[in-house]
Amino acid sequence: MSIEKINLSEKLSQFSDYFNPRIVGELNGQQACQPWLVKLVKFQGEFVWHHHDNEDELFYVVKGSFDMHLPDKIITINAGEFLIMPRGVEHKPVAKEEVEIMLFEPASTVNTGNVENELTRKELKYL
Repeated sequence: MSIEKINLSEKLSQFSDYFNPRIVGELNGQQACQPWLVKLVKFQGEFVWHHHDNEDELFYVVKGSFDMHLPDKIITINAGEFLIMPRGVEHKPVAKEEVEIMLFEPASTVNTGNVENELTRKELKYL
């Protein structure tokens, strides 16, 4: 087993496309339970309304800010803050400017949840 630190700025500099998460770490992969992945993603603009039937997600803002649209409100998440999106809750991330996000979510999580379209990414690259 190799234990290495991860530099978020260095990893984030390796890509520039939006709404295309990259895997930078894995937690609990050795256990019988499903592993959790640490992913990085950049985006600007509106994503799609969607939900995840079986997975919670944690959105941690590394740089910038974005609005998480929910059916009944909008929550702004700024750099240094995070939001946990419970499974089953409809949501739509929207960023006026480029935002850099670190995600913690189960390996089975597809970025567009219950929606499949041109933004859906089922196979992610490791950085």
